[in-house]
Amino acid sequence: MTDFGLTGEGILPGHAIEALAGRGAILSARPFDEDQVQPASLDLRLGPVAWRIRASFLPGPRETVAERLDGVRLHELDLSGGEVLETGCVYLVELEEALALPADIAASANPKSSTGRLDIFTRVIADRTRAFDVVPVGYQGKLYLEISPRTFPILVRQGSRLSQIRFRRGDARLDEAELAALNASDRLVDAMSPDVAGGGIAVSVDLSGAGFSGLLGFRAKRHTGLIDVDKRAACEVEDYWEPLMTRGRRELILDPDAFYILASKEAVHVPPTHAAEMVPFDPLVGEFRVHYAGFFDPGFGHAAAGGLGARAVLEVRSREVPFMLEDGQIVGRLVYERMMERPRTLYGEALGSNYQAQGLKLSKHFRGWSREG
Repeated sequence: MTDFGLTGEGILPGHAIEALAGRGAILSARPFDEDQVQPASLDLRLGPVAWRIRASFLPGPRETVAERLDGVRLHELDLSGGEVLETGCVYLVELEEALALPADIAASANPKSSTGRLDIFTRVIADRTRAFDVVPVGYQGKLYLEISPRTFPILVRQGSRLSQIRFRRGDARLDEAELAALNASDRLVDAMSPDVAGGGIAVSVDLSGAGFSGLLGFRAKRHTGLIDVDKRAACEVEDYWEPLMTRGRRELILDPDAFYILASKEAVHVPPTHAAEMVPFDPLVGEFRVHYAGFFDPGFGHAAAGGLGARAVLEVRSREVPFMLEDGQIVGRLVYERMMERPRTLYGEALGSNYQAQGLKLSKHFRGWSREG
């Protein structure tokens, strides 16, 4: 038993994350925000200083991020009063949270759902690492966030939360047989014949328009106004997005310069005993990227938590060539992991969760559009 009171392998639930912080394994000069701890993750807050940098980088096994920063930074921004981050630029911010993890605990990071739906590319960087969004077991040090707005200029400030982190002990990922058994008992997706292969359950795109009054999705407009990442329902949909309506063909040609919000054909369910993550589908079957924000918390789509029928919202960008996406085409796989213990609060239960029971839904920053049938 470790000093945060849970045994076995798996993803740490919210109350164990709070226990880790209480024992000094998660460090911050300020107390956590009231809603910062989620059922299976912790939101990460921007610190007071950002640097515009000329290129993304990884520190490698022998250097810290601060040591590498001197060679790539262009200028410094004070986030204490808010700053605009421009599209096409790369920024680095030291996060308010640092880590002093136990020797058997590792972590991984992902953009928050709202971050991905704004086409903000973010990656967490730890000192002396060779990979983004990966924190090794027993890590002691600071965390940094690389931020690159792709479509909309954004206003951020100290305390803004664009990324989230999960803590885990051991390897709790379900193999193919375990995933098939969980789907049989808990129905993870509402497909007639779920595709379970390679440790992940397939998710396909809905281009029928049938469930959303003919709406296929949204394509982001160019040269838009600013989006304040901390303000809900402050932007009109029509100022930032072009609705895409069905015209009798169940297909969509992706423009390589455009960003799309689409929905999965399947409703997705994450039981309270598990957490899930969307991982990219085999790039050999299509020149597109789906889902910047991959974490699905315990209780997402769970009927008892008010989430029956929740779709996965897909953040889609073609790579270098136009690509025809067809209705029902597999675009990603959900990987499931065991929780160390059931969270005391599930996604959607008294958390003000923005996307429980969602259909085709834009980020929380927009108001004035509803076409769910």
